[in-house]
Amino acid sequence: MTMPQAIVSPAPATMRAVSQDTPGSPDVLKVVEMPRPRPGRGEILIRVHAAGVNPADWKTRERGVFANGAKPPFTLGFDVSGVVAETGDGVTLFQPGDEVFGMPRFPHPAGAYAEYVTAPARHFAPRPKGLSHLQAGALPLASLTAWQALVDTAHVQPGRRVLIHAAAGGVGHLAVQIAKTRGAHVIGTASAAKHQLLRSLGADELVDYRTEDFAETIRDVDVVLDSLGGENWVRSLRTLRPGGTLISILPLDDAFPYQKAEAAGVRAVFMLVEPDQAGLRAISSLVEDGRLRVIADAVFPLEEAAAAHALGETGRTTGKIVLSVTS
Repeated sequence: MTMPQAIVSPAPATMRAVSQDTPGSPDVLKVVEMPRPRPGRGEILIRVHAAGVNPADWKTRERGVFANGAKPPFTLGFDVSGVVAETGDGVTLFQPGDEVFGMPRFPHPAGAYAEYVTAPARHFAPRPKGLSHLQAGALPLASLTAWQALVDTAHVQPGRRVLIHAAAGGVGHLAVQIAKTRGAHVIGTASAAKHQLLRSLGADELVDYRTEDFAETIRDVDVVLDSLGGENWVRSLRTLRPGGTLISILPLDDAFPYQKAEAAGVRAVFMLVEPDQAGLRAISSLVEDGRLRVIADAVFPLEEAAAAHALGETGRTTGKIVLSVTS
């Protein structure tokens, strides 16, 4: 018996997208009309419903960090949740009408702030059941970062003590939950106003970074997940037990105290997240089992991408910011 396929309207020849002609402040982001891309071999065309907003986006907007040498004009965005509109030659994993989410092409430009995006089919996974596109659009980059850091890099096991900085942030609030699913004892740094939320997500200990010095009170940690960098690296080393691991999602530059880390007998690594279908499927299973929830702090229409960036750059958001692209 042949199953009926979903009816998908033909994709238009053009699309709306957020573009910038020059590096700079959020005000350089403008909505323009541009040709719709076509999927190549092994690729799918996604009609984007939601696109997550990440620090990688505003760093690229301002300084071209993840532009990989490309010069403006270009379109930002890596997080995608949407519907397959077309498939390229050789694609067997998805068909038009399938609902998917993913972090295509990272760290190369993906162009998710647009009505359509193309990417390799295996950079996507089925959208988690029970999640809206807005929620799913908030998940990929942040959740894969937390998953690859804690599961693939640190191999967190039951009973391990895990310190998560900026625990209420985009990566942090998901990392707290992922660490708990691994049986860890989770310690988080966050302002006091966010402690109640973090306790509801499973955090065992919380430190108010505004009034307490975590480096003076936290000891014998097995894993530190750091998204802040700078002096935080040095202070975090003091919390680790010998044999522990410091994972930074910011590059460890020449200022990083490698000699101190070596003298303390700890491992310090920089981790850059990668497209990962197996990771997406594992995350989706946690969501569908009720063990992982994503918090979308604010939702903006595509036309207000500049306002979304301005909010994100305050560093005071909880969870993720999302652009609503297609109603």
